Amino acid sequence: MDTISAKIDTRLYRTEIKSASDNVLISDEPQELGGKNLGLNPTELLAASLASCTVITLRMYINRKQWDVSEINVKIDFERDPERSVSVFTRKIEVIGEVDETQRQRLETIANSCPIHKLLTHSIEIKTTLI
Repeated sequence: MDTISAKIDTRLYRTEIKSASDNVLISDEPQELGGKNLGLNPTELLAASLASCTVITLRMYINRKQWDVSEINVKIDFERDPERSVSVFTRKIEVIGEVDETQRQRLETIANSCPIHKLLTHSIEIKTTLI
């Protein structure tokens, strides 16, 4: 299991996040919520995980197929619908290169199979222990 650690001190909402491979990033809240906007907020990090997983998965597939694609762009919009008790991610994918309609349909299927997409669309269990 990969472990992600998060640490916060007395600086309001500035959070240092560290991966098992020692990569570090800063998360924060916007100024209107008391933070200093030093990094993505937690919701943005979740959307960023989906976006980056999508482009990486698509790039791997496109490279394996040796298709002529110079760039892949993904935009994620996120909103909560409290009436339906659901959160909605809207993902828009732009593929710059030579792809026909059959390839485009396949890329949509591949995007839906990225690991973060699968994680977000299946049941999730969170176990919490205070140590």
